Amino acid sequence: MWDGCNRREVLRAGAALCGLRFAGGQEEQPVFSTDVKVVNVLATVRNRTGMLIGDLGRDDFSVSEDGRPQTIRYFARETNLPLTLGLMVDTSGSQRRVVDKERGASLRFLDRVVRENKDRVFLMQFDSVVRIRQPLTSSVGKLDDALAYVDTETVRQLRLRQGGGTLLYDAVAEASDDVMKKQTGRKALIILSDGVDFGSDSTLQQALEAAVRADTLIYSFLYADPGAYGLLGGTKDGKRVLARLSDESGGSLFEISKKKTLDEMFGLLEEELRNQYSIGYVSDKPATISEFRTIQLTAKQKGLTVQARHQYWARA
Repeated sequence: MWDGCNRREVLRAGAALCGLRFAGGQEEQPVFSTDVKVVNVLATVRNRTGMLIGDLGRDDFSVSEDGRPQTIRYFARETNLPLTLGLMVDTSGSQRRVVDKERGASLRFLDRVVRENKDRVFLMQFDSVVRIRQPLTSSVGKLDDALAYVDTETVRQLRLRQGGGTLLYDAVAEASDDVMKKQTGRKALIILSDGVDFGSDSTLQQALEAAVRADTLIYSFLYADPGAYGLLGGTKDGKRVLARLSDESGGSLFEISKKKTLDEMFGLLEEELRNQYSIGYVSDKPATISEFRTIQLTAKQKGLTVQARHQYWARA
């Protein structure tokens, strides 16, 4: 979504998203007034068996805002468009025994997905503090170097910080507000965590709203060490938290287990990123106040499920 831009910027953005083409190639490029605000929704579609469907056209979808039908003005399949990713690694004490596997699988994923001079990635780690290890870059080599320094807190660091923590919500809010909000096009955060937050100033709701305002999908990888919390358990709410972040932002939750490895789950994410649709519309109700508005995107064909965000931030 573009919160506000001039006519030339909108046309240029439309050209980038659609290649000046629409489904079927029969429609003319629309012309908008100078204060037009386009709502862009990224979506993936699956059939009843869970298979990704990547050959639909504009007329196969319908969209409504706050219950009112909207006219789809932009449509594109997202296979080759630039991608901005934020790789966010939980380095709190509960992840001590899984962080090595996370580093290796993350690098293999980035090596396959990132296209130099086209896609960009930043690397963030969070425990009792939130740190960006590598700012946005197209260099997998720089990301590899930065990943080598991603590790859990040392005993000395824990003493200096007066104990550990897991600032998951703060990390999502900071990544959304400080990085993703300034970017355009396809944007997604990839979270590797057990979903447990301890010590954040932000709430789960505030973190989610920050991601929605930044038009950013969240893909969560639930990777929990069953023995990290001993008899206290500790991860029972982690899956619920990560599922909510992913579902409401339009992303997916991937759960790592002995039968479902991190590399396999990264493979599924790679497939999703290569089978996205970009659907844009201009609201029939101009924003007079800034507010969240609900979006319902559906496929007209029976048996298909659309995965997309549920709301957007309409800025007055």
